[in-house]
Amino acid sequence: MAKITLGKTGYVLEQNAFGALPIQRVDLETAVQLLRRAYEGGMRYFDTARGYSDSEMKLGEAFKNGLREKVILATKTPAKTPEDFWKDLDTSLTMLQTDTIDVYQFHWPKQCYKPGDGTGMYECMLEAKKQGKIRHIGFTNHSIQLVEEAIDSGLYEVVMFPFSYLSTEKELALTERCRKNNVGFVAMKSLAGGLITNSAAAYAFTAQYDNVLPIWGIQRESELEEFLSYMDHPPVMNEVLMKVIEQDRQELMGEFCRGCGYCMPCPVGIEINTCARMSLLLRRSPSAGHLSEASQAMMKKIENCLHCGQCASRCPYGLDTPHLLERNYEDYKKVLAGEVKV
Repeated sequence: MAKITLGKTGYVLEQNAFGALPIQRVDLETAVQLLRRAYEGGMRYFDTARGYSDSEMKLGEAFKNGLREKVILATKTPAKTPEDFWKDLDTSLTMLQTDTIDVYQFHWPKQCYKPGDGTGMYECMLEAKKQGKIRHIGFTNHSIQLVEEAIDSGLYEVVMFPFSYLSTEKELALTERCRKNNVGFVAMKSLAGGLITNSAAAYAFTAQYDNVLPIWGIQRESELEEFLSYMDHPPVMNEVLMKVIEQDRQELMGEFCRGCGYCMPCPVGIEINTCARMSLLLRRSPSAGHLSEASQAMMKKIENCLHCGQCASRCPYGLDTPHLLERNYEDYKKVLAGEVKV
């Protein structure tokens, strides 16, 4: 497996990293076992966030007692004020059981923070770095405009953005923008929130970009072993995988929900980031769970849509979210009635 250098950080890493959002869904013992197995298998970059409930705590437990300095820990703050920034940072340091966070990132900010912009947020990063509490400054977002601004600003050492074989040409071009500015590029949602089901195709595609570090969201041992197997036997793009990618692109590219959650919360409680892509979930994963009584109740909430437009106005991909919800609900009802087979 090829190694990459993560921009100005200088970190040289296997092109295979651990996204720790899903481990908040498993118990502590399972999470620690997964994380340590990932380390044993060669993964060194572990990404989490203050907002991922107990994910940071589980990372702290996994990498205490001598392992901490052997891994790169990246976490994020959603803080919008300096007061909340310092509160989040101190909490993250405690949960991760470390004195220093390797990559500390602004988590989905609505602007690209810069010195002198009046918020004081970037100044907090600089002070935290001066104090030795963080090593490198990062920026995560679903808005390509904000990520482009962060890359061009020269202020950020790492950016994180959704990246997969469903990305548009403009999104794929971020890799060269990062290369030109020597900014590390961390790829989230390389499985498109679970819609891409062929991990070999996803890996082979990403591996074509030698400055991109994909973080795979992992919560099961079988998933982890699949990605660890690529350390010694990385999938290489071939005709079979190209056909998989082309078929997925035909089915998924265009107006589909990426599940990012920017549209939330809904004033009437609709779980938009699941409901707006239910048709795809039914066809690309075991359908039984999506047809349960709980899922039916979740989908029925679409009937309460106010058509207020809040979700559409927040969508970083410009989707007509109310229309997507209606389409998915109609399809869902047909599947339930047996009129459509999945």
